[in-house]
Amino acid sequence: MKIDYATEADYEYIVECDRHILKSLVLSKIHNNEIYIIRNQVNQNIGWMRYGYFWDNTPFMNMIWIDEGYRNSGIGKTVVLFWEDLMKLRGFKLVMTSTLANEEAQHFYRKLGYIDSGCLLLEGEPLEIILTKKI
Repeated sequence: MKIDYATEADYEYIVECDRHILKSLVLSKIHNNEIYIIRNQVNQNIGWMRYGYFWDNTPFMNMIWIDEGYRNSGIGKTVVLFWEDLMKLRGFKLVMTSTLANEEAQHFYRKLGYIDSGCLLLEGEPLEIILTKKI
């Protein structure tokens, strides 16, 4: 497995697979190195991770996706720890993410040391759990 910054060559893959971001924002996220592409041993894309900043000053992991056949193999953990290490090197002391209360991801993040730090409730949506981790 290899983790690379996304490039413009990854644009089509990202917009085809990531339904949670406006297409018009993808290139700026690529140029700001805020999207990582995860590749397998033969250099095929098998997932991505994208982040931004909460309040413009706290790294916030917006999305991590690992293709079905590669899940539960430690790749997600490796990517999250990779990102946390980079954020620590940049001087950040705290990172954030969120997940829906009806998703299994909350347990994944808690195993990695994230703690529940609040929630968001939008009309007609399941509860969004906000998680933080000191790094």
